[in-house]
Amino acid sequence: MRLTIRPFTLALASASLIGCKAPRPPSPPVSSAPQFFLAGDTALRGMPFSEAVQVGNLLIISGQIGNVPGKLELVPGGIGPESRQVLENIRVILERYGASLKDVVKCTIFLADIGEWGAFNAVYREVFAPPYPARSALGSSGLVLGARTEVECMAVVTES
Repeated sequence: MRLTIRPFTLALASASLIGCKAPRPPSPPVSSAPQFFLAGDTALRGMPFSEAVQVGNLLIISGQIGNVPGKLELVPGGIGPESRQVLENIRVILERYGASLKDVVKCTIFLADIGEWGAFNAVYREVFAPPYPARSALGSSGLVLGARTEVECMAVVTES
Protein backbone atom coordinates (compact mmCIF):
# COMPACT_ATOMS: atom_id res chain seq x y z
CA MET A 1 0.00 0.00 0.00
CA ARG A 2 1.40 3.32 -1.02
CA LEU A 3 0.60 6.54 0.84
CA THR A 4 0.38 9.66 -1.24
CA ILE A 5 0.42 13.06 0.42
CA ARG A 6 -0.45 15.95 -1.80
CA PRO A 7 1.25 19.34 -1.21
CA PHE A 8 -2.07 21.03 -0.40
CA THR A 9 -2.90 18.42 2.28
CA LEU A 10 0.56 18.74 3.82
CA ALA A 11 0.30 22.55 3.93
CA LEU A 12 -3.17 22.39 5.50
CA ALA A 13 -2.02 19.90 8.17
CA SER A 14 1.08 21.99 8.93
CA ALA A 15 -0.93 25.20 9.25
CA SER A 16 -3.29 23.64 11.76
CA LEU A 17 -0.38 22.40 13.89
CA ILE A 18 1.37 25.78 13.92
CA GLY A 19 -1.53 27.43 15.73
CA CYS A 20 -1.94 24.50 18.09
CA LYS A 21 -1.04 25.27 21.70
CA ALA A 22 -1.21 23.38 24.94
CA PRO A 23 -4.14 24.37 27.13
CA ARG A 24 -3.31 27.48 29.11
CA PRO A 25 -3.40 27.12 32.90
CA PRO A 26 -5.80 29.41 34.72
CA SER A 27 -4.40 32.83 35.52
CA PRO A 28 -3.41 33.42 39.12
CA PRO A 29 -5.70 35.73 41.02
CA VAL A 30 -4.89 39.40 40.57
CA SER A 31 -2.84 40.45 43.57
CA SER A 32 -4.29 42.97 45.92
CA ALA A 33 -3.27 46.60 45.97
CA PRO A 34 -0.03 47.25 47.84
CA GLN A 35 -0.35 47.73 51.58
CA PHE A 36 2.17 50.15 53.09
CA PHE A 37 3.11 49.65 56.74
CA LEU A 38 4.57 52.38 58.93
CA ALA A 39 7.44 51.52 61.22
CA GLY A 40 6.41 49.79 64.41
CA ASP A 41 9.43 51.42 66.05
CA THR A 42 8.39 54.96 67.01
CA ALA A 43 11.94 56.28 66.53
CA LEU A 44 11.70 55.37 62.84
CA ARG A 45 8.19 56.66 62.10
CA GLY A 46 9.43 60.04 60.86
CA MET A 47 11.63 58.45 58.18
CA PRO A 48 10.59 58.82 54.52
CA PHE A 49 9.96 55.13 53.85
CA SER A 50 7.60 52.34 54.80
CA GLU A 51 8.89 49.67 57.15
CA ALA A 52 7.34 47.08 54.87
CA VAL A 53 5.08 46.79 51.84
CA GLN A 54 2.89 43.80 51.11
CA VAL A 55 1.59 42.95 47.65
CA GLY A 56 -0.44 39.75 47.60
CA ASN A 57 1.54 37.31 49.72
CA LEU A 58 4.92 39.00 49.07
CA LEU A 59 6.23 41.05 51.99
CA ILE A 60 9.05 43.46 51.19
CA ILE A 61 11.04 44.69 54.20
CA SER A 62 12.87 48.02 53.84
CA GLY A 63 16.58 48.08 54.57
CA GLN A 64 17.25 47.68 58.29
CA ILE A 65 20.33 48.54 60.30
CA GLY A 66 21.50 47.28 63.67
CA ASN A 67 19.89 50.02 65.69
CA VAL A 68 18.81 49.64 69.29
CA PRO A 69 15.01 49.17 69.18
CA GLY A 70 13.26 52.47 69.84
CA LYS A 71 16.38 54.56 69.15
CA LEU A 72 18.29 55.95 66.20
CA GLU A 73 21.46 54.56 67.75
CA LEU A 74 23.51 51.55 66.65
CA VAL A 75 24.28 48.71 69.03
CA PRO A 76 27.95 48.99 70.05
CA GLY A 77 30.64 46.55 68.98
CA GLY A 78 30.85 46.71 65.18
CA ILE A 79 29.93 44.23 62.48
CA GLY A 80 29.13 41.20 64.68
CA PRO A 81 26.72 42.83 67.12
CA GLU A 82 25.21 45.03 64.39
CA SER A 83 24.62 41.97 62.19
CA ARG A 84 22.85 40.15 65.02
CA GLN A 85 20.72 43.20 65.79
CA VAL A 86 19.76 43.89 62.19
CA LEU A 87 18.63 40.27 61.74
CA GLU A 88 16.73 40.47 65.03
CA ASN A 89 15.05 43.69 63.87
CA ILE A 90 14.05 41.92 60.65
CA ARG A 91 12.69 38.92 62.59
CA VAL A 92 10.48 41.24 64.66
CA ILE A 93 9.16 42.99 61.54
CA LEU A 94 8.44 39.70 59.77
CA GLU A 95 6.49 38.39 62.75
CA ARG A 96 4.53 41.64 63.01
CA TYR A 97 3.15 40.97 59.52
CA GLY A 98 2.58 37.22 59.78
CA ALA A 99 5.86 35.81 58.47
CA SER A 100 9.05 34.36 59.93
CA LEU A 101 12.70 34.04 58.99
CA LYS A 102 11.85 30.68 57.36
CA ASP A 103 9.58 32.56 54.93
CA VAL A 104 12.39 34.82 53.64
CA VAL A 105 13.12 34.17 49.96
CA LYS A 106 15.58 37.00 49.15
CA CYS A 107 18.00 39.22 51.07
CA THR A 108 20.19 42.07 49.91
CA ILE A 109 23.15 42.79 52.16
CA PHE A 110 24.96 46.13 52.13
CA LEU A 111 28.32 46.26 53.88
CA ALA A 112 30.25 49.42 54.72
CA ASP A 113 33.39 47.33 54.17
CA ILE A 114 33.16 44.31 51.87
CA GLY A 115 36.10 42.93 53.82
CA GLU A 116 33.60 42.22 56.63
CA TRP A 117 31.64 39.85 54.40
CA GLY A 118 32.98 36.80 56.25
CA ALA A 119 32.11 38.22 59.67
CA PHE A 120 28.58 39.01 58.47
CA ASN A 121 28.22 35.49 57.03
CA ALA A 122 29.16 33.93 60.37
CA VAL A 123 26.20 35.69 62.03
CA TYR A 124 23.91 35.10 59.01
CA ARG A 125 24.50 31.34 59.32
CA GLU A 126 23.42 31.48 62.99
CA VAL A 127 20.07 32.92 61.91
CA PHE A 128 19.34 31.28 58.54
CA ALA A 129 19.68 27.57 57.78
CA PRO A 130 19.81 25.75 54.46
CA PRO A 131 18.13 26.09 52.11
CA TYR A 132 19.24 29.70 52.33
CA PRO A 133 17.27 32.55 50.76
CA ALA A 134 18.52 33.96 47.47
CA ARG A 135 20.98 36.70 48.33
CA SER A 136 23.12 39.52 47.03
CA ALA A 137 25.87 41.26 48.98
CA LEU A 138 27.72 44.42 48.04
CA GLY A 139 30.08 46.94 49.49
CA SER A 140 28.89 50.49 50.03
CA SER A 141 30.65 53.82 50.36
CA GLY A 142 28.59 54.63 53.44
CA LEU A 143 25.48 53.58 55.33
CA VAL A 144 23.08 55.60 57.46
CA LEU A 145 24.26 56.42 61.00
CA GLY A 146 27.67 54.95 60.17
CA ALA A 147 26.22 51.41 60.20
CA ARG A 148 28.48 48.51 59.24
CA THR A 149 25.62 46.66 57.50
CA GLU A 150 22.10 47.16 56.17
CA VAL A 151 19.83 44.31 55.14
CA GLU A 152 16.60 44.27 53.15
CA CYS A 153 14.48 41.15 52.68
CA MET A 154 11.50 39.73 50.84
CA ALA A 155 9.34 37.02 52.37
CA VAL A 156 6.26 35.04 51.43
CA VAL A 157 3.46 35.43 53.97
CA THR A 158 1.68 32.12 54.38
CA GLU A 159 -0.65 32.98 57.29
CA SER A 160 -4.05 34.40 56.54
